[in-house]
Formats: sequence, structure tokens, C-alpha cells
Amino acid sequence: MESFDVIVIGAGVIGSSVAYHLVKKGLDVALIEKGGIAAGTSSRCDAVALICDKKPGIDTEIGYASIQLFKQLAQELSVDFEFSSRGSLYVCETERELEIAQGYVADQVRDGYDMRMVDPHELLDIEPYLAPDLAGGIWTEADSSMNPYKLCYAFVEEGKKLGLKVFDYHAVSEIQRDVQGKIERVVTDRGTFKTRKIVNCAGVWSPKIAGMVGIEIPIVPRKGIVLITEKTSKQITRQKVHEFGYMLSKFEDIHFKRNVSELVEKHNVAFTIEPTDAHNFLVGGHRAFKGFDIRSEIDVMQAIAERALRFLPVLRDLNCIRAYAGVRPWVPDHLPIVSEVEEVPGFFIASGHEGDGISMSPITGKMVAQLITGEPTDFNIDKLNFSRYKKSNAV
Repeated sequence: MESFDVIVIGAGVIGSSVAYHLVKKGLDVALIEKGGIAAGTSSRCDAVALICDKKPGIDTEIGYASIQLFKQLAQELSVDFEFSSRGSLYVCETERELEIAQGYVADQVRDGYDMRMVDPHELLDIEPYLAPDLAGGIWTEADSSMNPYKLCYAFVEEGKKLGLKVFDYHAVSEIQRDVQGKIERVVTDRGTFKTRKIVNCAGVWSPKIAGMVGIEIPIVPRKGIVLITEKTSKQITRQKVHEFGYMLSKFEDIHFKRNVSELVEKHNVAFTIEPTDAHNFLVGGHRAFKGFDIRSEIDVMQAIAERALRFLPVLRDLNCIRAYAGVRPWVPDHLPIVSEVEEVPGFFIASGHEGDGISMSPITGKMVAQLITGEPTDFNIDKLNFSRYKKSNAV
């Protein structure tokens, strides 16, 4: 029976980052995944690291720190994960949205972030194909993009050089503890592994893993569908462009109703688009609670297309060649869980990032490694502690 200092469960972008940062600390680490590397949410998402879609405070602080780490990783990792600091453009459809956006930008600028309002003329200077009747927008210099699938492999391949052992296609069936309740073994359908520490990085599947030690995690899958355009030489957008309504759809406590069609309202669609290095464009976005269903629904696709044409009429000239869907690990307060579980010594959680898993993967991996080695974390992450959910019922 093989033995490891730490076992990381889940080889999406969070688990891959955690495993990489742990082996960098000199620990003996196994990465266990029920499917292939990046086979879950990390291969069914968009491709950006943003601060403009985060609330002021720790959410933005961690997001910004992660972008700075991405810049280091682009030089450090041997696999090219197509990192680029293009910036991003939020667009406001109405004067009311512009008013809300101005307050948001003022808060972020006060905290020291390079974010500014742009008027309708500058909006079209930045992105000439935008609809000409938009009220203005927000330009954020720090926002970046990458290939999330390649990012997972970049972490894993570099980790292997440092001794990381990868056990893909191993489904975890049981977590065993000793008589004192401490972590002892991880049982899979293809073997059993000894360890004293586990990091649950299983994303939307984290509650199942946590249930094996009697812990209830309030993570719910939140679906999103993305359309992919055909390749084109036309530079429709130079960077991520999205409507300010995207933030309104992400955070339920921002009370504002857009003037949209019944179809768009029904499916909680807010326009986003981003270019890829392959000369396609990813067009979204959509948020819905439909369990683990990842079918591409035609009515949602129509709603996404309708909303996209409102902001970028030029998209009428492009074909949609396919669509894909994924499920984000949503938590009620929109902050991830990054902590040890006091009731189960040796059991750590790094999950619940919702749509920010790609964005926050570097800093999450680094801080989990700091937690496990007893070092101070880069940030005070008390707000991310699992203890904020009091319904845990360790057995």
C-alpha cells in the first residue's frame, strides 16, 4: 500500500494547483481523479482571470494576487497555457447601469485597483464593433486570459517533475479514519492509499467526498452554457467584453432589473465574449440551477445569441459551430471554502469557487500549501473558513 504526506482529490484547476504547490514544498503528494485531468468543470468553462467581476474586499484582493501569480507561472511552468494580460471591458447598456458601475469603480479605485470608467466614444475606440447606443463602460487593466485545459496540464506536468504521483481514473469510494477520528486512508476502486492529510478539491462533487467523513458542504452545481463561433480573421473583440448585467446575474443581492426579453430573463443570460488563440470566440453567459445536467439546451443557446447580438451586431456574420456546458461549484455567500475542517483533523477543503476557479487557482494552491505546512497564509482567510457553515455534522 502506497503512502503519501498529502492526497489531493480532484484534478481540475484547483486540485492541480494545490498538488503542484504542495510538491514544491517538498511533500510527497498524490493527485487522485475519478476521470481524466481537467475532465470536469475546468474543461467546460471560460478562460479568464478577472477582478472586475468580484466584489470589493477579499474577493478582489485574492483575485488580483492570483493574476500576479499567473504572470510568474507563465515563466515558471514548461507547458504554455496561453496566458495573456489583455484587460477587459464591461459595457453598460443604460444610464442606470452606468450609475451603479460608477459606484462600484469608485470602491475598487479607492482600494488601489487600476479600473476606470469609459464614455460611449472611448467604448467604440476600444471595441469598434460594439452597438453604438451603449451608455459607457468599465476598463480593467489587470484582467487576463489563458487556456484552462492547458493550465491544468501545466500544473500537473510540472508537479510530476517534482515527484507528484497522479492516479487518474481512480474513483474514491471511502475515506477511513483511525480510532481518534484522524484521516488514515483513501480507498478507491483501483487501490487504497495511506495518508494523514486530504485536500478535497472535487468542485461540485466536493459534497460527496465530504460526506465520506460526515461533513455537509453547502455547494450546489450552477450550470453555464457557452457558444463557440467559427474561426475568423476579423478582430471582433480584442479582449474579454461583457455586459455589466453579468455581475447583476452573478450576485443575487444586487437588486436591479434589466430591460431584456422574457427568454433572456428566464435563463438568466448576460452577454460575455472572449477571443481565443485559435481565432474562435467564446460567447456566453448563462447561470441556472439544474443539478448536474450539462446538456446544451437550444432555448438557452437562443437566449445567449439574442443577448450577444444586442451588444455585437456583427456576430450575425458568424456561425456558431458548437456549444458546451459545465457546472460551477456555487456557495451561498459566493466565497470559496479554503480551510481545514476542525471536526476532522487532516481533512482540508479547497472548493466552492463558483466561476472563479480558474481565476483563483494559483493563490488557492499557494495558500493551501501554506496551511498544510503551518506557514502564515498570504491573506487573512478567516472568511473562507469552513467553520462559517455551522451545519456540519462530523461523525
